[in-house]
Amino acid sequence: MPTEILMPALSPTMEEGTLAKWLVKEGDTVSAGDLLAEIETDKATMEFEAVDEGIVGKIIVAEGSEGVKVNTPIAVLLQDGESADDIGAAPAPKAASSEAPKAEASPAPVAAQAAPAPAAPATADGSRVFASPLARRIAKEKGLDLSQVKGSGPKGRIVKADVEAAKPGAAPTAAPATASSAASATTASSGPSADMVARMYTGREYEEIKLDGMRKTIAARLGEAKQTIPHFYLRRDIQLDALLKFRSQLNKQLESRGVKLSVNDFIIKACALALQQVPDANAVWAGDRILKLKPSDVAVAVAIEGGLFTPVLRDAEQKSLSTLSAQMKDLATRARDRKLSPEEYQGGSFAISNLGMFGIDNFDAVINPPHGAILAVGAGVKKPVVNEAGELAVATVMSVTLSVDHRVIDGALGAALLTAIKENLENPVAMLA
Repeated sequence: MPTEILMPALSPTMEEGTLAKWLVKEGDTVSAGDLLAEIETDKATMEFEAVDEGIVGKIIVAEGSEGVKVNTPIAVLLQDGESADDIGAAPAPKAASSEAPKAEASPAPVAAQAAPAPAAPATADGSRVFASPLARRIAKEKGLDLSQVKGSGPKGRIVKADVEAAKPGAAPTAAPATASSAASATTASSGPSADMVARMYTGREYEEIKLDGMRKTIAARLGEAKQTIPHFYLRRDIQLDALLKFRSQLNKQLESRGVKLSVNDFIIKACALALQQVPDANAVWAGDRILKLKPSDVAVAVAIEGGLFTPVLRDAEQKSLSTLSAQMKDLATRARDRKLSPEEYQGGSFAISNLGMFGIDNFDAVINPPHGAILAVGAGVKKPVVNEAGELAVATVMSVTLSVDHRVIDGALGAALLTAIKENLENPVAMLA
């Protein structure tokens, strides 16, 4: 019978998306791995691949349709011997408009009027096994029991790749853990409704800005973070004079290679090493448990038009300053172009948000779940200090604030982590040892 192609969840935070462009048309033959469409998620525009082979019988969702919910049918794939007449009559979703749709009951899809199909195999509990015709044919040739094969296609449908990877008589494998759905990207709250707020400004001139997927996700995730994560804050002043002198010397030596290190590169390295020096703080909250990471995967906030990304520098403790600098520049450039893949901005245990270049002296950052902590970095400014000899002097001082998830990291542990970061930055030569 015809197979529905569903709107995929291309990132853990995606609950709806925009079908930007179809790369196939009705009547085209596709194979597993062929590109079907370009889909805009809350973070980026990504290509969507077919997981089965067949003929594109009907395109349900038109190009440019916004707000298409994950797992909504967007097209129908036909197998050998099937025709468009076999497709049930289901109303095609309309592209999003600025007018609110009227509430009305959705008619149930009409069942396809096809000839009775041979009985499908069933599992031990009697439930039906869904598999593509090609998968059934390969399974028959290999002598496979389809009820013992785990499907990776839409709604657990068994596809060609599943039966090719399975062994005859193999027991069903445990389903891979999937990332739990993030909080709804809607911005529902206990505050006044949008209409109530708008009425407050009747007669005043204003521009109404529509929320895109990224802004909705930021609002939902950070709103959830402040409501559900027990934040506490630790603050330190860090003297940068030794680091600035060392950085200047390194940049002169690296000039011939086209490398120019930033203060932020040193901060990334200092945090990565501190997570190794205080390994119990290299952890994330996982609902009913804590995951303690071994590598230092450090996320760095990058501001883009309309929002921000937090690309992750993986194994940062093992990389040289020049490597971290080059990778950070590449990730930041592609983040601003919205060209990052999900695996490049997901994960990590710790984050850095640096507003020093904007002249901000200090601030408190919101933890991006499931991270255990985030370091808010202010500007380095000249300040009077008392040196080790007890004399008054002038030093370049940077104020930092560590926001900590108390479920993961207690006060003394957070203090140890921040102390390690401070010592690394005030003794930069030691970071190269």
